[in-house]
Amino acid sequence: MDLRHISFRLLEVFMSVVKTGSISETARALHLTQPTVSLQIKRLQEAVAEPLILMQQQKLTVTEAGLELFKTCQQIFGQFDDYKDFLAELRGGERGRCKIAMVNTAQYILPKLLGPYSNLHPHVELPLEIGNRAEVLGRFDRGEDDIYVFSHPPSLEHAKAARFLQNPLEFIVPSTHSLAAASEITLAELTSYRFLLREPGSATRMLFESELQGRGLVLSNSVQMASNEAIRVAVSSGMGVGVLSRHVLPKGDESFKVLSVKDTQLASHWYFVIRTDRHLSHAARSFLQFAEHNLTRYLDARWVCNELGQLDLN
Repeated sequence: MDLRHISFRLLEVFMSVVKTGSISETARALHLTQPTVSLQIKRLQEAVAEPLILMQQQKLTVTEAGLELFKTCQQIFGQFDDYKDFLAELRGGERGRCKIAMVNTAQYILPKLLGPYSNLHPHVELPLEIGNRAEVLGRFDRGEDDIYVFSHPPSLEHAKAARFLQNPLEFIVPSTHSLAAASEITLAELTSYRFLLREPGSATRMLFESELQGRGLVLSNSVQMASNEAIRVAVSSGMGVGVLSRHVLPKGDESFKVLSVKDTQLASHWYFVIRTDRHLSHAARSFLQFAEHNLTRYLDARWVCNELGQLDLN
């Protein structure tokens, strides 16, 4: 018999016989009959093709080959005990991998949750992908990640989304702009200025254009830019008016001014999104449960909108 075909049950019986020094005690411990234990030992010795246990003067003696097999069994079963502990940690969210893909704007928010979570769960890997909405949607369609962060989630049957944070939008101008000192201005008045906007399809732009369309307003001039940071820098340099999430605006930066637009309040939400047709890793469940119970601890409580219970992670 090939040694690789030896069953764990045969090894378990053998180890018990060596430890107890008794066929009868092994039978009682493993709920077997004595003839069954003797037969198992016989089969194991035939597989090894060496005597493992000898009966001398009514006493069991372990041979050299038997002692070496016992040591090997201890290593094997010890490793399986370690593996069992690993599985327990994996299922408890203490190990494993949680892959997250997020839209660009969320990179200003999510690390505030990921940092504390990672400190509590140092053995969980947290690979991140950051991209525009189209790129993250592509990853979602291909099922490349465990969790997705959108401010405008996909409306698909296999997508389950839950809001966790409000995302208010602000109009900003250079601090030297003629509007910087204005106490109030209307959206209609703003449309005559050049706007700096994200690419078509971005949630911020979609929300802003929807507001314009609903009021029958049209921008006189606009420039498309690749990122929130590019818009902020361009606004500070005097290129035009920007529409950005309040969360991406650095505190204490005096190079731009937030406008008070009296007839307009734009806000979206950030969502955690999972695919219901894919297995959600234990680590991903662990992170979402951590987020559900710690949003107000690590994020600005004024904007928290905790609907993570809708993901039904239990």
